[in-house]
Order: sequence, then C-alpha cells, then structure tokens
Amino acid sequence: MTVTGIITAIIVGLIIGALARLVLPGKQNISIVLTIIVGIVAALIGTALARAVGVSTTGFSFLELVIQVIVAVIGVGIVGAVRGRAR
Repeated sequence: MTVTGIITAIIVGLIIGALARLVLPGKQNISIVLTIIVGIVAALIGTALARAVGVSTTGFSFLELVIQVIVAVIGVGIVGAVRGRAR
C-alpha cells in the first residue's frame, strides 16, 4: 500500500465514520480516532460486501458508499455499546 493509499483510507474512514455517527441516533462515547478506525474497517468490509453482491467498485459508487455507511453504523454502535458498558 502506498502513502497515497494510506492517506486516502484515513480520509475515507473519517468520512464514513462521521456519516455513521450522524446516522446513528443518540450519543456515542467513542473518540474521533476510534471513529476513524471503525470507518476504515467499515470501508474495507463494505467494499468486499459490495463486490460480493455484484456492485461495481471501480470509481465512485453510491451503492458501495451506502453499504460502507451501513457497516460503519453497525460498527460504531457495537464499539459505542462495548465502550459504554466498560465505563
């Protein structure tokens, strides 16, 4: 993975994570760094899921973005619940 790929993954993770936090109702007790990490993982998993169901993942795909945000909402919800329970 190149430096550009890493920077792109961080930016996409930030956007996906932020969208997930906006979509998920209530307050999530997770940091922005954890949100970015969840967003990056969700972007990777969402792309894999999109490919598995036959969505073209070359260039920009709105359907791929929706899948990534749904995965990120689930991820932020799980991480928020686990972190909230730990406190």
